[in-house]
Amino acid sequence: MKVTDVRDVPFGEWSSTVLALREDGYAFFDFLTAVDQTDADADPGFDVVCHLIDPSHPSGAAGLRSVLLRTRAVDGVAVPSLTPIFSGAAWHERETHEMFGLDFDGFDDGTGRGLRPLLLPEGFEGTPLRKSFVLAARASKPWPGGKEPGEGHESARAPGRRRVQAPGVPGPDWGPREPSSSRAVAEEST
Repeated sequence: MKVTDVRDVPFGEWSSTVLALREDGYAFFDFLTAVDQTDADADPGFDVVCHLIDPSHPSGAAGLRSVLLRTRAVDGVAVPSLTPIFSGAAWHERETHEMFGLDFDGFDDGTGRGLRPLLLPEGFEGTPLRKSFVLAARASKPWPGGKEPGEGHESARAPGRRRVQAPGVPGPDWGPREPSSSRAVAEEST
């Protein structure tokens, strides 16, 4: 069974820890991403996660040795870029910037164009992997699937339960309003 070493790294030691691990043999950069923890009771922010692999020291049947690094970044504070250490981090940092809105200090992918859109269509506004992002598609059409207890059975009204609003789903008052029917207005005036 492959076991990955998981380490929490202080924010100020993020890039120096990655550099030290690279020098220790963790020379394969696997991925970097973030996890929105802005709703955490203590120390809200974003967990920046990086996975590194040591290709030179197989650990027997378990496979290669690997480490998963995590650091907590406060919203609005730039994360030190890993592009000076691993040039392959550029794609991952661009994606994390676009999806979570995190900035990376010292980002350099060799183009001189900085952090720019990677996956989303031109003109897209927002950061879709943040918990605060409103999923407009779920507001404009009903969510498919099972109905709430008591819904869809007009002849036998079963007691309902408290409706739970899933993260990212806007409330029932969100979105465009139905215009008043001109016929209804005409009937009221007569």
